Amino acid sequence: MTARTATSAAFRRAVAWVAVLNLAYFGIEFAVALAIRSVALFADSVDFLEDTSLNLLILLALGWSVAARARIGMALAALLLVPGLVTLWTAWSKLGEPLAPAPLPLTLTGLGALAINLTCAVILVRFRAHSGSLSKAAFLSARNDALANVAIIAAGLVTAFAWYSPWPDLIVGLAIAAINLDAARDVWEAAREERRAGS
Repeated sequence: MTARTATSAAFRRAVAWVAVLNLAYFGIEFAVALAIRSVALFADSVDFLEDTSLNLLILLALGWSVAARARIGMALAALLLVPGLVTLWTAWSKLGEPLAPAPLPLTLTGLGALAINLTCAVILVRFRAHSGSLSKAAFLSARNDALANVAIIAAGLVTAFAWYSPWPDLIVGLAIAAINLDAARDVWEAAREERRAGS
C-alpha cells in the first residue's frame, strides 16, 4: 500500500467518524433547542445535520476525478449556506415571541457541541489539504462550528448572569449565519481553483 493510498483510507475513516459524531449530536441539540426555544441551538443543530450530509457527500466523492470533486465542492459551498438561511428564518420568528431561553441548558448544550466539534476538528486537521475543496470543506465546517459553540456558551452565561433577554441568543444565531457564509465562500474559491487546475 502506498503512502497516498494509506492517507486516503485514513481520511475516509476520519470523515466517517465525523459524520457519525455530527448525526448523534444533532439529535441531542435539536431536542434541547425545541425544549428551551433557542435560536442559536436550533441553528447549530441544523448545522450538525448539514455537517453530517457534507461528510457523507465527501465519502461518496473521494474516488472521483479532480473535475468531479470541484463540482461537488461547489455544491458543498451552497450546502454551507443552508444553516445560515435557517438561522435567519428562526431569528425572524423569534422576534414575534421574544423570550429568553433557559441559560443553563443553553450553556451545557453549547459545551457538549464544542466538545464534539473540537474532536471533529482534531480528527480532520491533518487531512485539510488532502482532497482539495472536499477536505477543506470538512475541516472548515468543524473549525467554524467550534467557534460558534464558544459564542453559544457565552450567550448562555450572559443570559444567566448579566442580561436576561432573548438578544444574546439571537445575536449568536445571526453570527452563526455569518460564519457559514464565510465558510461557503472559502469552499467555493477552493473548488474554483480545483476546477481550473483540472481543466
